[in-house]
Amino acid sequence: MISLFTHKRASSFALAFALATGTAVVATAVIPPEASAQRNRDRDSDSSEEDDGGGYSNEFREIYVPLDEALKAEGASVDAQRAQISALAGVLNTNDEKIAGGGLMYNAGISASDPALQLQGMEFMLASGKVPVEQTGRYNFIAYQLANGQSDSTKARQYLQSAIQYNFSTGSFTVDDLKMTMAESYFEAEEFQPGFAYLRQIIAEKKSAGQVVPEQWYRRGVAVSYLNEISPDVYDFATMWVGAYPSSDNWREAINVTRNLNTYERTEMLDLFRLSRRVGALQEEADYDYFVEAADARQLPREVTDIINEGRATGVISADNLYITEALEIANGRLASDRADLPALERDAMASSAGIRTVAAAGSVFLSYGEYGKAATFYQRALGMPGVDTPLALTRLGIAQVGMGDYAAARQTFGQITGNRVTIAKLWTAYANELEAASAPAAPATM
Repeated sequence: MISLFTHKRASSFALAFALATGTAVVATAVIPPEASAQRNRDRDSDSSEEDDGGGYSNEFREIYVPLDEALKAEGASVDAQRAQISALAGVLNTNDEKIAGGGLMYNAGISASDPALQLQGMEFMLASGKVPVEQTGRYNFIAYQLANGQSDSTKARQYLQSAIQYNFSTGSFTVDDLKMTMAESYFEAEEFQPGFAYLRQIIAEKKSAGQVVPEQWYRRGVAVSYLNEISPDVYDFATMWVGAYPSSDNWREAINVTRNLNTYERTEMLDLFRLSRRVGALQEEADYDYFVEAADARQLPREVTDIINEGRATGVISADNLYITEALEIANGRLASDRADLPALERDAMASSAGIRTVAAAGSVFLSYGEYGKAATFYQRALGMPGVDTPLALTRLGIAQVGMGDYAAARQTFGQITGNRVTIAKLWTAYANELEAASAPAAPATM
């Protein structure tokens, strides 16, 4: 059972942002309309003064002043002033008129519990360009909430992006939370590809800035793509996730995602379980049962004995597991002769007359013994022979190269794989990258 899909939907989190869109009155710095006439006359008398889009027209003052007084009167009714509010909206032309009129409309919308009116007022204020810089992010976020509440995704995303650009945050949420909310807006609408593209974008931006990408971003990408069975996105996000957060639990979930979405043959399952063993993802007894079955005690006795002994040493395999006990008896019974046959198998596989079955068998056996150099030699040779199972040979060659520490070669090999093994190759590539990063020399300390 994979646990990464049990978290609360992020869209619900977004809607729970309590920024008081219906309780906090937006403060607006309004020049009293009656005082603007002189300003307009002064500006008209100086033709050299640049028009800043400000000032108030007589038409605006004639509607605004009595409407403002009516709405401030005791027992005022917004509904009774609807016609005047609508008329005011039609005469908001200058920036001063938009900030003043928009503020009035927004506050009226709060009084009347009318989100549509609130949004209309907020849009006028934002369009004025006169919202104080320190409040612009907040105003855009309020506009996002109001538009989102009316299911206007286009407007909602526009204002949310502006809030993000202004780095708006509160004690309840961060800019990163807003970015994830943006991705969720696409997922909620089942616009998966735009959502994945946005998620990839913000991940890339974090990385390029040298910042840590929140693990939840990767997990959400995996969860959405997994639950909707969207390929190859699910494997892309899974490999990015374990690449950034390579814990054994995360590896187990990423591998389980791959297993659950694909039907693999025995040899394919074997190579997937080999990766599980490397990354510490064999955590349940059933994992060992499947691994032993895929390896087959009659064919790879050395690998089967190693697997079983490891599982028993960690206490995951119980002593009364009859299937495992029987498999271990078979493997132990074949181990001595299998090891004794290695020199002859190597000689036969190196012969110029060797067929594909002999060469591939040699690669398989030496890989199971951890003799990666020899295994790589035989799989390289097999790839040039007629009748070769190319995806299998490439997978095993890549595994051998990982074992040899030749991570660049392994990446190139895994990148050539096609067909059903592509998903397995992606995970092995992520593992090769992890090992390479761990083996890289530490950067010198700066003074």
